[in-house]
Amino acid sequence: MDGVIVFDMDGVLGDTEPPCADAGIAMFRDLYGREAKVEDFAPYIGTGAVRYLEGPAQDFGIEIDTPHAVAYATEKFIELLEEAEDISFPGIHALIDSVASNAEWKLAIATSSPENKARPTLKAARVALEKFNAFINGDMVTHKKPNPEIYLTAAQALGINPADCVVIEDAVEGIKAAKAAGMRCIAITNSFPAEKLRDADLVVDSAEHINLEILHQILTQ
Repeated sequence: MDGVIVFDMDGVLGDTEPPCADAGIAMFRDLYGREAKVEDFAPYIGTGAVRYLEGPAQDFGIEIDTPHAVAYATEKFIELLEEAEDISFPGIHALIDSVASNAEWKLAIATSSPENKARPTLKAARVALEKFNAFINGDMVTHKKPNPEIYLTAAQALGINPADCVVIEDAVEGIKAAKAAGMRCIAITNSFPAEKLRDADLVVDSAEHINLEILHQILTQ
């Protein structure tokens, strides 16, 4: 076996940042009377549902009831997903299928999102979980990215050395987590510009530019 490709979910498998930000904006407006903007959430992309809301709240200088805020934003997020068309990014299904059809590779998902957000997201992105050998979500770990726990958990679930894993990420904190886990990382510029993702082993502007040959090269370089 060559190795494992580990997909982050939000911003990699599905374009969830617009509904995430819209849900957060609705939460701050409806519960706290604060008008947030999309850019207020950008520094917290990829850090999990709690930090995604607590970070802007701290920046605003307000204290939120985090469990209630997360539950409210999650409900809004799922409502928005139910109204959405296919939110998958170009090339992502072709990449999944090419890896899934090759016996030398395994597939995993490792997302900071809790399961009640992850499953609707995967459904909206038309991603079939049965194609994956492991599905790790935020409910299964204590520490969120940039802590490497979620990626180490994925490797452990598959009985694979972290050095044999290639992570597909879109976020700065996710790259930090992958590298801290001792994994290779390919970053896609779906959420951040290339210059912010320079710590990845490779930066591309679309999953269309990732194939098995490139994955093998990244793993063996």
